[in-house]
Amino acid sequence: MHVMRTRRQMMSMIAGATIATQSKIARAAATESLGAIAASNGFVFGAAAGPVVFNDLAYRELYQKHTRIITTDVAMKMGTIAPQDGPKRFESADRLLQFCASNKIPMRGHCLIWNEWVPAWIKNKSKSERQAFFDGYIEDVVGRYVGKLQSWDVVNEPFWPGHKAPGGYRLGPWYDAFGTDYIKRAFQRAGAVDKTTKFVLNEAQTERDDDVGRAVREGLLRLVDELKHAGVRLDVVGLQGHLQPRYPHDPARFADFVHALAERKVDIYITEFDVRDDTFPDDIKTRDAMIADTAEKFLTNVLRIPAVKTVIAWELADNYSFYTDAARKKNPLAERLPRPLPFDQDMKPKPLWFAMARAFEKARKA
Repeated sequence: MHVMRTRRQMMSMIAGATIATQSKIARAAATESLGAIAASNGFVFGAAAGPVVFNDLAYRELYQKHTRIITTDVAMKMGTIAPQDGPKRFESADRLLQFCASNKIPMRGHCLIWNEWVPAWIKNKSKSERQAFFDGYIEDVVGRYVGKLQSWDVVNEPFWPGHKAPGGYRLGPWYDAFGTDYIKRAFQRAGAVDKTTKFVLNEAQTERDDDVGRAVREGLLRLVDELKHAGVRLDVVGLQGHLQPRYPHDPARFADFVHALAERKVDIYITEFDVRDDTFPDDIKTRDAMIADTAEKFLTNVLRIPAVKTVIAWELADNYSFYTDAARKKNPLAERLPRPLPFDQDMKPKPLWFAMARAFEKARKA
């Protein structure tokens, strides 16, 4: 009886300690900044911000508290700046820049040139007209923000093997106008205007360890070599980090790829981090735990590599994720909605928040 009572007492003590620890962590999450945790361990944490930050006070406060860098979501895409022929529209970008400046948060521009999200009126131009627009657009937009941005995603997603183009390149109006030289040309034109902002080549799908992911990795390494050989200024390679557990992921091979990039003398940012959860169970507690585990393993692996400096989530709260937008458009009455981000729709930290904090702490830079 004495032994049994002692076991019960021990179990009670353990349970009590666990509850106390969980409560302590919850209290810490309510008061600590994820950006501050990252910074204390040698990293920069931030998030993309859409126009909703100006409509939702609680959401805006998340950025003010937790981010140490902000990426424009749609404010600096061509479809926002040049939605139709005529004067360019910089209102959205300027407003977000003013918000960042007033809160002393650096801003990243996303994205200057991309073969997607190009307005129809530009696509309908002749080849020579598109070439002229390309050059003038880069000069105007880069020139407006010289000295005001931490970095520019100069070219976004140059590869998509599904288009079956030679070298696995993404097709589109700029590829049609210049061939693959549009990439080098974009960096050169931007560099002629802006000598100081960090220039980024941003790419998706590299986390996948399948034919698509491996083809994108191979193409990206080759492209970085070509740009460097041509004397193009390339400061950073952005790996988006939209984790998709439906596809295989090999941590060792991915780390080898990131090391290979780092050997090319570029910094590496994880630029659009989140976890797609559509293959996980419906149960929220189970799903959140699997999301957190996926993220923590990925970040712990990649943050060990010295060239990796920054992690940027693609938005901060689940209800403002582009995955959630897509799910609502597909079924406005859907009961299950994506949970890919560190905060829930009530702006409360989720297990993913703690997983990210632990990954920053485990990978502390000297």
